[in-house]
Amino acid sequence: MELSMPPPQIYVEKTLAIIKPDIVDKEEEIQDIILRSGFTIVQRRKLHLSPEHCSNFYVEQYGKMFFPNLTAYMSSGPLVAMILARYNAISYWKELLGPSNSLVAKETHPDSLRAIYGTDELRNALHGSNDFAAAEREIRFMFPAVIVEPIPVGQAAKDYLNLYVTPTLLKGLTELCKQKPADPFIWLADWLLKNNPNKPKLCHHPVAESY
Repeated sequence: MELSMPPPQIYVEKTLAIIKPDIVDKEEEIQDIILRSGFTIVQRRKLHLSPEHCSNFYVEQYGKMFFPNLTAYMSSGPLVAMILARYNAISYWKELLGPSNSLVAKETHPDSLRAIYGTDELRNALHGSNDFAAAEREIRFMFPAVIVEPIPVGQAAKDYLNLYVTPTLLKGLTELCKQKPADPFIWLADWLLKNNPNKPKLCHHPVAESY
């Protein structure tokens, strides 16, 4: 009896890149560097995050001395978030960025993007995901509708559902029972869109997104 083998899957690594508020005007030339470096820009969006969402994005830095200044800086104006894809995207983008401190980058990696566009340790111009787990979380944060490969299966899928899907779905179903709408399917779909916990909220005076 022949065993049916699943079709081969091609997986291209992805990372999150952010052009920070103080150099958004350099977006075109930075994108040119990105494309010439072999990356594909899978998705792009321009948005203005609130301080609260900046805090959620940099939650791993919470409690550090520079945290308030970091969230103030990242919410000071519009930024550009991009999903970049290529072979070894995470490590190669980090290599292009250079050291996180732009002052150090100017001395040790003068051709790196942070040396060219950054100002100091805080205003370092660009962001890149640190590892695969960070890339997965950050891409979902900035692009909630994106499916991040590889798609989890088995226990990993159950863990993902329990952590990210079930809590929100239970809240929606509970509210559905209270409201008793005429069309429960449409009502629940609308509720889930409005209450997506991974959807970044814009400030009171948002900058219109452009694609």
